[in-house]
Amino acid sequence: MQFLVLEFFKDTSNISDRRSSSTRILNNKYMNIDTIWTSTLNLLGRAWWIEILTEQPRCTYYFGPFAYAGEAEVAMTGYVEDLQSELAQGIQTHVKRCKPDQLTIDYAIDEM
Repeated sequence: MQFLVLEFFKDTSNISDRRSSSTRILNNKYMNIDTIWTSTLNLLGRAWWIEILTEQPRCTYYFGPFAYAGEAEVAMTGYVEDLQSELAQGIQTHVKRCKPDQLTIDYAIDEM
């Protein structure tokens, strides 16, 4: 049995990493359990998404999906920094469970 365990982790660079320990081989491809879980939650509309609204440009952006609200909170900083570097103004953020139809909604286009 030890041999099988060692073979299973043979190609994993860091077996102490949480994500590496949840990796499975399926049809010679690596499938990550976290990715499958997040996809399932998203399919059911139970995944967490970051919603960012900006006043200038007048847009709503969705980033995700995430399995856990805490993951979204951590990732949100990077998305806000990207929008600030693009000179977006009036930024409001929310982490919520949803299943957005569009990832970017530009209200200026809708007003034309």
